[in-house]
Amino acid sequence: MDALSLARAQFAVTTIYHFLFVPLTIGLSFLVAVLESVYVKTGDEKYKQMAKFWGKLFLINFSMGVVTGIVQEFQFGMNWSGYSRFVGDIFGAPLAIEALVAFFIESTFLGVWIFGWEKLSKKVHLLSIWLAAIATSLSAFWILLANSFMQNPVGYVLNEAAGRAEMESFTALLTNPHLWWQFPHVLTAGLTTAGFFIVGVSAINLIKKNNDAFFTKSFKFGAVAALVGTVLVFFVGHGQMVSIKDEQPMKAAAAEALWETADPAPFTIVAAINQEEGKNDSALELPGMLSFLYYMKPAGEVLGINDVQAQMEAEYGPGNYIPPVAVLFWSFRIMVGAGCLMLLLGVISIIISRKKKPLTSYKKLMVAFSISIILPFLANTFGWVMAEMGRYPWVVYGLMKMEDGVSTVTGSGTVLISLVGFIVIYTALAIAELVLMVRHGIKNPVTDTEIAENEKEASLWT
Repeated sequence: MDALSLARAQFAVTTIYHFLFVPLTIGLSFLVAVLESVYVKTGDEKYKQMAKFWGKLFLINFSMGVVTGIVQEFQFGMNWSGYSRFVGDIFGAPLAIEALVAFFIESTFLGVWIFGWEKLSKKVHLLSIWLAAIATSLSAFWILLANSFMQNPVGYVLNEAAGRAEMESFTALLTNPHLWWQFPHVLTAGLTTAGFFIVGVSAINLIKKNNDAFFTKSFKFGAVAALVGTVLVFFVGHGQMVSIKDEQPMKAAAAEALWETADPAPFTIVAAINQEEGKNDSALELPGMLSFLYYMKPAGEVLGINDVQAQMEAEYGPGNYIPPVAVLFWSFRIMVGAGCLMLLLGVISIIISRKKKPLTSYKKLMVAFSISIILPFLANTFGWVMAEMGRYPWVVYGLMKMEDGVSTVTGSGTVLISLVGFIVIYTALAIAELVLMVRHGIKNPVTDTEIAENEKEASLWT
């Protein structure tokens, strides 16, 4: 493999691994803040114990996200120096703001929250976790602002003499339409991920009959977050796809394996994709459904891959502008399929939560909810794969191709060694993360006797 292929593979491995932690960190930070808010308002010790228990799992996940995130930024200078030189004036600004402002606020107030129990007043301590949660989302905002420029470049001018793109309007970067679909999509995905994480871990403990009262309450809390998050993800995701149809018509067409322009356009459920011949050998389609999803009416033109290819050749010159269609097509369907399963399970979780029958009596459902932990991670991962691979062959859409962005002085041997090293280290980190999560996730956070004693003490102080 050449240096470009290896650099792409390395960035894919590190990005996918890092993004496993990001949505869970975003979602758990807010849910822990909500739990502590309820504790401060009601004085109910159960919610304090819940905030501490889920907060510990949040911190384990957060630490892994920090370690893996640092690697991402180094790769821009090491493996993608051509890209860094070309858009460093634009791309560097949001990354600097994320590191110097959002991350510092996040890490500082997380430290206050960790060590401030019983040392600060309840309201000040509560403020620390809310500031940390808000800063976590701000970190995601600045990173996504940088990524949105790669997807839909705005607010720049080309300096022909210097051979680089330079920032013309920071306001244009902030108001990039792609950002304002992508950012809420990540936030709602985070809420969904955290909700199903709490539901799944609670289900495991209910199967083990580990503090039924505590984990029943946690299950019900997580179920609400999971369902609300899933519903919001569907609405925001739909809006984002409509936006992508106009910003990146090739990505939209490839995600649907739509080779020829159609009006009305069918929605393809499954297909045998033949990219070499530019067609589907066979497909199961819903006539007119894709036009309806895009335009909310029975008809509407949707550009096909072949027509978009011709348009891009006319605009950018000869070349292959078609991404790996099968990868995008199936990534999109895995993402949506996982979302549909989460929606179904979210509704079921709310229904059984409202019944008087104890959750431990739903043994098969508890097994299903235990397994459901993986669903949001599948959706997040394949959604990101679709977003990034759909931009092929561009590293900055319409401005710079991947072969122009890769480092020219980093040989394939060097990249291969670092790729293998990252895989080995990340595998070790994954094992450590799993061990810590399991160890703390199935640990009885507090006994029923301790809860009763805490409530009695709280009532006496009141």
